[in-house]
Formats: sequence, structure tokens, C-alpha cells
Amino acid sequence: MKSFIISIVVSLVLIGCGNENKPVVSIFEGETHFENIRQLTFGGENAEAYFSHNAHKLIFQSTRDGLECDAIFTMNVDGTDVMMVSSGKGATSCSFIAPDDRSIIYASTHLEGDKCPPKPDMSHGYVWALYKSYDIFKADTDGSNLVRLTDTPGYDAEGVYSARGDKIIFTSVRTGDLELFLMDPDGSNVEQLTDIPGYDGGAFFSLDGEWICWRASRPQGEGLKDYMGLLQQGLIRPSKLEIYIMNLKDREPIQLTDNGAANFGPYFHPSGEKVIFVSNMDDPKKRNFDLFMVDIKTIEIERLTYNPTFDGFPMFSHDGKKLVFASNRNNSRPHETNIFIADWID
Repeated sequence: MKSFIISIVVSLVLIGCGNENKPVVSIFEGETHFENIRQLTFGGENAEAYFSHNAHKLIFQSTRDGLECDAIFTMNVDGTDVMMVSSGKGATSCSFIAPDDRSIIYASTHLEGDKCPPKPDMSHGYVWALYKSYDIFKADTDGSNLVRLTDTPGYDAEGVYSARGDKIIFTSVRTGDLELFLMDPDGSNVEQLTDIPGYDGGAFFSLDGEWICWRASRPQGEGLKDYMGLLQQGLIRPSKLEIYIMNLKDREPIQLTDNGAANFGPYFHPSGEKVIFVSNMDDPKKRNFDLFMVDIKTIEIERLTYNPTFDGFPMFSHDGKKLVFASNRNNSRPHETNIFIADWID
């Protein structure tokens, strides 16, 4: 789903990856929670970088080295030892490392063919494509021993492990709407979590595994008709998404944002008391996305980044000392998106 969201900011052009050595990046005024921002990738389209449980590794998706669409890569947290762990066939998205560091999951379209799927039809306005050929796969950390976990008609993607590794949460259109589901790590015991009309996706667990956070649309009236009509064509319009949380015991959604903007990429602060997320709430017309954090109890929102282009896809290390995110900051040429890591100051 990253490649669709990134294009909210700008229509990305494939850029060759250089070897510029720019490890330390300036911090913008107002970014008081950051120290020692380091750039880990240099050129191309890189995003959705997520820590391993011990924060020694990152898994991310990237279009680079002549690839026509995203493949899955891993690297050390200092940017070294970059290795492609998907096949390079089809499109891939939404990768994550198991807490025991023995396996990875990601979504891929490769079973339908080696080529990248066609781009979405923009005659409908700005839309994402929901490729029906996306399924979720599990593999060893080097990409070997690939196993298919989902096998239902239509889109299955956006999967992540719980911190204990006992569950995977993912998004699927198997019921006719985009809903959240739980499954065991082997793909069994699938259980539906959401059932309200609209898109539910991009979910993550809290560290204790008791809560989830995610992005959702709740269209009504003509908006709902538009949503359902696009969904029948494998498309979705992502301009209005809000951030929600849910306790997995009572399973009652709690809405944290209500600004009518494109809010996405939520992730729990290790304390469980706040959720970091991405939004264009302060600059929707220019499509400038920044990182924000919302307090679960007070619903007060704090802006975290002030880069005039794009910051997104944040994730805290489990000890709360590091934050990894994707950004257009410090680009050597236009339209690049790179991975950055920063020391986090609470």
C-alpha cells in the first residue's frame, strides 16, 4: 500500500540509486523530539521500513536497480548489508519481521505473473489500485522457503505480526468490503475484526498485544456509493482517512482523529499512551505530509516534523529510543523517498 500512499504526495518517477555518503541530516526547527537523524538509503523510492523485535534490522520496500515496482529488502539499522529478500517478480508491499527473527511476511502479486500490475485508472480522479492478485506470504529471513498464507479471491495485504508473534493482523476484501482480520502465523484461524462500511487497513499492534491502531474511512450517502462503486473496480479513493484504536477484548473502535484529512501510518508509542501517525491536516492543498502524535486519553495532537515535503511511515523501536521513518528530506534529486532513523527524545 506504500506506493499508493506515497503518490498522494507526488507522482513518483523511478530514480537510479546513488552512493552518496550523507549519514547525518539537519533537523528542522520545531522537531524537538529528534536527535542525530541519519539517512539510510540514497535515491529511489524507499518506504515502510520496520524494525525487527531487537531493533538490529529493518525490513522495507524499494524500487531501485532497474526494478519497475517495489521489492522487499532488509538491512542493518546503520544502512549496511542491504539484501533483497523477495523474488523481484510482480509487486510487493507491507513487509514485517517476526519477533523471533526467523521469518518475514509480505504481500506479493507474483503468482499472477512476473510483471508489475498495471497502474490504476486515474480517469476516476486520484485513486489507489487494490490488486486482486495480492496475497500474503511467509518466508525465511533470507527470502527462502516461501509459503502462501492467504488464498481467497481479491486483495489480501497489509499484514504485521504482534509483538509476541502469536497473531498476524491484515486487510482483506474477502467479505466484499475492506476489513481487518486476525490469523495465526501459519494462516489458520482467520477472524474478522471490523464490519463497518469503508476502508479499514494499515493496522499495528500495541507492544502488549492488547490494542490495535489503524486507518479507516467511514463514507456515507453519496460518498458511500462512490466508495462501493470504486471498490467493485478494484479501486479506492484515499483522501479522507481517520485514525482509530481498538482493544481486542471488547472490540469497540475508538476514533482518535476527526479532521477530514488523509491520516495514515499509525503506530503505538511504546508506553501505549500515544499513537504516532502521518497527516496532511495542516497543509491538505499542497499535500505536505508530516508526523503527528495523538494522546489516547486527551486526544490532544502534537506536530512532530516540519519538513516542507513528505514525512511518513513511522515506527518506534520497542525500547522507545529510536524512530525510523520515510521522508523526502535531504534529497539529492527531486522525487526521491528515503529511509531515516533518529534518536527519539520524549
